[in-house]
Amino acid sequence: MKPPPFDYARPDSLDAAIALLAAHSGDVKVIAGGQSLMPMLAFRLAAPQLLVDIGRIPGLKAITFTAEGVALGALVRWCDIEHDARIATEQPLLAEAVRHVAHYQVRNRGTVGGSIAHADPAAEMPAVALACDATIVAVGPRGSRDIAAADFFTGALITALAADEVITTVRLPAWPAQRRWAFEEFSRRKGDFALAGVALYYDEAGDGAIKDPHIVGFGVAGTPVRLATAENVLRDHVIDGGLIAEAARVAADSVEVGADIHAPADYRAALLGVMLERALWRAAGL
Repeated sequence: MKPPPFDYARPDSLDAAIALLAAHSGDVKVIAGGQSLMPMLAFRLAAPQLLVDIGRIPGLKAITFTAEGVALGALVRWCDIEHDARIATEQPLLAEAVRHVAHYQVRNRGTVGGSIAHADPAAEMPAVALACDATIVAVGPRGSRDIAAADFFTGALITALAADEVITTVRLPAWPAQRRWAFEEFSRRKGDFALAGVALYYDEAGDGAIKDPHIVGFGVAGTPVRLATAENVLRDHVIDGGLIAEAARVAADSVEVGADIHAPADYRAALLGVMLERALWRAAGL
């Protein structure tokens, strides 16, 4: 199919982009890499009057490392993350997740900000953002605001981003060197959307007990979801096979899983448990 007709603007400043968004009262879409938006236009799932291309706006392509963590500019591409050796050390969960993003052609064009704004419930970046307590920085006519990832994803393809705001940065907190982590997802073919996936990490006390577990399931509901009941099973316990099996069982029972043409709800729930079990075994190194 062909996209509906639209006007196109390519501003060279953030202020100009925001002015265009504000002037068109929501009948406008921001485009960066276009890997999500262009298929939506082709299938007439979106029909904006105007596309605002933010690709020329300076300052949005940087990956910045500080003592507080890493800041990813909205125009950072997946291939930029893949080719930055520092990410593998400073944010290993993100580095692993990016390996699962679609195919290399998509990773050469798709952007961090685009994935966060699109908020596909099966996408890897929203899951990592939620697991890592990321902060999304949005700028609009009213200035800049920080939005916690826990508050950002409100439904399938729905976010807390206002129609006249642009994501500029995604900030991930600093990553302790001894942290345990894993990322697992299942799709029918490599590069397809995940039918279920898990992103997790935890720290360990001196006696080996799990501290501060963060577990996020994705591909199973309208948004990525924190698996709090599974986290509670793990918290303050030393990990072993029995604990892993119990956490997986609880996770599969705790999420209100959706069904679609790709998989029934009970299959997706069981698959979520399997992904969590695999991820915990990997994280623990057992």
